[in-house]
Amino acid sequence: MDDIQGILQAMMRVAVDPTTAAVAIAVIGLNIHFGYTGLLNIGQSAFMLLGAYGFAISITQGWPLLIAILVGLLIAFVFALVLGVPTLKLRGDYLAIVTISAAEIVRYVGRSVGYERLFNLTGGAQGIPGSDYRDPFTNLSFFGNGNTTLLPFNYLDVTESPILRIAGWAIVVGLIWTAVRIGRGKMGMDGIARSVVLSVLGLVTVLLVFFLTPVNQRNTGVNGWWFTVVAWLIVAIGLLLVLGLTRSPWGRALKGVREDEDAMRSLGKNVFAIKMQALVIGGLFGAIGGMMYVLPGSVQPDALGRNITFFCYTALLLGGAATIWGPVLGSLIFFVGRIGIIAIANTYLSSDKYLNIMNGQQTAQFAFIVVGVSLMLLVIFRPQGILGDKRELRFNV
Repeated sequence: MDDIQGILQAMMRVAVDPTTAAVAIAVIGLNIHFGYTGLLNIGQSAFMLLGAYGFAISITQGWPLLIAILVGLLIAFVFALVLGVPTLKLRGDYLAIVTISAAEIVRYVGRSVGYERLFNLTGGAQGIPGSDYRDPFTNLSFFGNGNTTLLPFNYLDVTESPILRIAGWAIVVGLIWTAVRIGRGKMGMDGIARSVVLSVLGLVTVLLVFFLTPVNQRNTGVNGWWFTVVAWLIVAIGLLLVLGLTRSPWGRALKGVREDEDAMRSLGKNVFAIKMQALVIGGLFGAIGGMMYVLPGSVQPDALGRNITFFCYTALLLGGAATIWGPVLGSLIFFVGRIGIIAIANTYLSSDKYLNIMNGQQTAQFAFIVVGVSLMLLVIFRPQGILGDKRELRFNV
């Protein structure tokens, strides 16, 4: 049971990690692009990288934190305009090719060392160390120094018997299953009632998970509670914004463009303008996600390359495109599941205590193999994702 508890602790640390929240923010933006509007954007990493560069470079040049955030958003906004004007008339695979090419151009420009002035700003392939731009954000923390355990009252204060933990995890699984059923409209709830019940179930589930796997972190340090709380607060704000936007007439116009552009034109709608608005808004979410992603680490162009876009799409397909909660659920499942597979492989397949048939590098590769196979099975048997509605959306892959 101690081995299992260690695996669960590792998974819980990743679940609350600010980088997981940062990717969830970028996936929310990608959901506006792909889920609601049907734009096959394979360049979300470019928005993340440009937002991170604008933020970090502004701080290193001595500009205030708020101005740095605005600069990062402005750069992403301009990039969306430059990318969208010549390409939004393209559809499907053609748009995907252009966007991934644009993202690679941004990454290689960040890596370039030929132009000295640019290299002094971006740091080339080595990037910009986090210590150069992190302090203004860290100094805003009112959490103080020291460490905090969440929850302070946990299973260790009751009993160390494995029976309590097994029963607790059984309840967690039941709560998650119930929430998924409600989210998919299988429990006869709709509107405000469904939102309230889902919020309550989510809160109870989170508290119970923290009770079973308490997490101890620094209050203000790198990957501490200050970074974590701010990142997940931005996720919550992003979900509320998307909820409001998608339930407005503009949100219905997005879905109309996704389903049939010609029909929307026949109704007098400016399809190009709607697509551009979606590209800009989703790109701004990506820029914010990029800023939060690099705060605990550093700005490196290869760390925000095309693999991040593929991670975002994996999370979106897992959780369900064109849903409010799908990006967050998918991000948690992807990152927590991957770390869980690595921890299980390290414990049981790379240890003299059980089996020793893999090394550390192989367990990480094994995790991606399992995730890839799981994604293929999901696309085949449930292409709309966990929370998606097959009556509304089905992907041809």
